[in-house]
Amino acid sequence: MSQALPPLRLKKNEERRLRAGHLWVFSNEVDIKQTPLKDLEPGSAVSIEDSRGHAIGSGYVNPHSLICARLVSRDPKYTLDKSLLVHRINIALSLRDTVFSAPYYRLIHGEGDNLPGLVVDRFGDVLVVQITTAGMEHHKDDIVAALQQVLKPSAIVLRNDSPARQLEGLDSYVDTAHGELPEELLIEENSARFAIDPLGGQKTGWFFDHRMNRARMQQYVKGRRVLDVFSYIGGWGIEAAVAGASEVMCVDASQSAIDRIHQNAEINGLGDTVASLQGDAFEALKNLRQARERFDVVIIDPPAFIKRKKDFKEGLNAYHRINQAAMQVLNKGGYLVSASCSWHLKHEQLRDTLLKASRHVDRAAQIIEQGHQGPDHPVHPAIPETDYLKSFTARILSN
Repeated sequence: MSQALPPLRLKKNEERRLRAGHLWVFSNEVDIKQTPLKDLEPGSAVSIEDSRGHAIGSGYVNPHSLICARLVSRDPKYTLDKSLLVHRINIALSLRDTVFSAPYYRLIHGEGDNLPGLVVDRFGDVLVVQITTAGMEHHKDDIVAALQQVLKPSAIVLRNDSPARQLEGLDSYVDTAHGELPEELLIEENSARFAIDPLGGQKTGWFFDHRMNRARMQQYVKGRRVLDVFSYIGGWGIEAAVAGASEVMCVDASQSAIDRIHQNAEINGLGDTVASLQGDAFEALKNLRQARERFDVVIIDPPAFIKRKKDFKEGLNAYHRINQAAMQVLNKGGYLVSASCSWHLKHEQLRDTLLKASRHVDRAAQIIEQGHQGPDHPVHPAIPETDYLKSFTARILSN
């Protein structure tokens, strides 16, 4: 239970979004005459109030951020502390235990698990934590202690090097907060095994969000030639090979990622099945087309081409070009798996991109599956930004 918290009072009617289920408070919604933001310490706990002084709940504040506060509990008696963290972690764990049979998943997905600013990925006995807000950073020790109490992991890594931290005025660092990492960290997904790097890899070292989409992809690859573009360390490509693809080529710009692809192929006994091509994805597809290389399945899972709203036009064009280029190396009747992690690109816009790209190369597209993020990346129904991942599996036919 908390002591009395300093108030953060909203302007008239600005509480409506919070009462409807949202968790964020924007700086222009605060009545700064009643509660000057500049007087509040970044990361400190506050009682969020409507314009009449009635408490909506407790949260934490950062006066230097556009999202200046995040709601933690709708009961103002409870604040962010170890006890609340343990409670929320247990709730999140019960969902993962229901859905997954092995301990490899995203354990905490920020707002989707009612812990805004916190991401935790579980790799067996190792937990990798990302903290993106001043409020969560303020409770870093509580987070580590709560995770130790609930899961008793052998190691906890803090991957606090996300660009989002800059918006909160936070330093960037990577640290092992508990235990020691094994020399090699192996994970399992869809009957495949992967060696990952939680200290130096992208994000936490792995992307669990496409797990279900990769599993569905495996239904289409047996005996077929597969191209995995933007492969990273081979998630899609290795899982295609495990599912019986006759040949897999993985494309990535990073030499360290390419090295890891071959390591993961060997771990799965697939060194002779998986080949690689290092270089820019657009150039690689152009060169493959000119060499008259053709594939039965092409997978396009790029990084976010649209990170900010102002990037939309240029990013949309990039999605069109990459899907068109993918279709140009696809055998007629072949399968295209096309994904986007850009929240700014809506589901229907990616679908329309596939339509336009197919018409541009004089082919017909037949959408046969639609995918999104897995259940360990729950969507908060009041926060559209948490519903970011989409994918289509399309059959590309001659006219």
